Amino acid sequence: MKKRDTTHTKAKASVRHLGCRLNQYEALAMEGRLKEAGFEMVPFGDQADLGIINTCTVTNEADAKSRNTIRRFIRSNPLATVVVVGCYSQVSANEVASIKGVDYIIGNHDKLNLLDYVKLGKTESPVIVRERISRDDFSIGFVGESAFAQRANLKIQDGCDFSCSFCIIPQARGRARSRSWSDLIEEAREMLQKGVREIVLTGVNLGTYRSDGHDFLSLIERLSALKGLDRLRISSIEPTTIPEELLALMAEPSHPLMPYLHVPMQSGTDKILKLMRRRYDLDEMKGFFMQAKQQIPDLCLGTDLMVGFPNENDDDFAQTCQSFMEMPFSYCHVFTYSERQGTAASRMVQIPMEERRARSAHLRRLSASKRMSFHEEQEGREFRVLLENPKDDKHCGYTDHYLKVFLKEKHDELANKMVRVKVVEAFPAYVVGDLINK
Repeated sequence: MKKRDTTHTKAKASVRHLGCRLNQYEALAMEGRLKEAGFEMVPFGDQADLGIINTCTVTNEADAKSRNTIRRFIRSNPLATVVVVGCYSQVSANEVASIKGVDYIIGNHDKLNLLDYVKLGKTESPVIVRERISRDDFSIGFVGESAFAQRANLKIQDGCDFSCSFCIIPQARGRARSRSWSDLIEEAREMLQKGVREIVLTGVNLGTYRSDGHDFLSLIERLSALKGLDRLRISSIEPTTIPEELLALMAEPSHPLMPYLHVPMQSGTDKILKLMRRRYDLDEMKGFFMQAKQQIPDLCLGTDLMVGFPNENDDDFAQTCQSFMEMPFSYCHVFTYSERQGTAASRMVQIPMEERRARSAHLRRLSASKRMSFHEEQEGREFRVLLENPKDDKHCGYTDHYLKVFLKEKHDELANKMVRVKVVEAFPAYVVGDLINK
């Protein structure tokens, strides 16, 4: 396809992402490239010449949200060039093409290079760009200033080889591949030079990182040695990919790697884990989590649990709830199982949606109870908090172990500063603290 001249000194563009932290990072990367091409970025929904929607397809609900977002933008910007990119575009391009007003549909392989294909103006019919996703190491380059705040995501990896029976991600994002070592180290340096204090590693299956003879652990060690890095955080990591050495680094108070782990267990019963094609059993997980909590007393440990998976009966669900309550989790993210065409689980015996939702609601209540208990345990304790820019006359930040803290008073001069805070009151979603020193 013919490439276009990307110099647009007056054209306005807006970008919207749905779904995961990885989509958020990629949306910022697109914004950076649009700015470099001369576009003026405007909030999504405002009048724009170009609208880009970075979609999610992890569940049926995600598909619906993607379609609603696309239609909403088209209604408010009927003359704008509409570009739909990402996972939903990769898996269901024909469904996207059926939405009147869509001009370009670009899959995951080419979405960061969308300006090579898009020309401003409405098309007679949607142009589909959906290439096979390469397994080679990839480079991104400098994302751009729009990505930078106190905390910034750093994409290190994409795709997955695990082929869990419920998951559409291998079809949407391809097989596991890693970002070029030099490329991601250079972006990390750029982030720190721009004032980032905390880097959050993001990807689909982080622990499988391999590039230029380096693995995930050596990446942690290299990033931790960068000048100016106060904190390094892992977003979410598969259970069987966590090196034991990681726990020792988290337990060291002076190390940049933060004492926070979000590990998607998905189920608390061996029967369902086997049907899901997960690569561990319940005893393995119990042993690891107990070891982690013992080795890192201040560890905040979270998990993902899927409810209503095919063949899950009442006893299976009860065991999952019991496992969650017995293990040292601070919270869980609850996902209602959603069958995805093309996955092995979609061909199994399905649980009625009403029952799936009822089970999800029950487990969410258990998670809320555990999170509240975790917050109450922090009362009276002092923590290091990285304050963020104040919003709505409130000042908040996060502790090393990812506890959200609101200050009683606003302190504009302390934005992006590390301070000491004493927790004085616990709430379900956050805690309130008093500033100890400025």
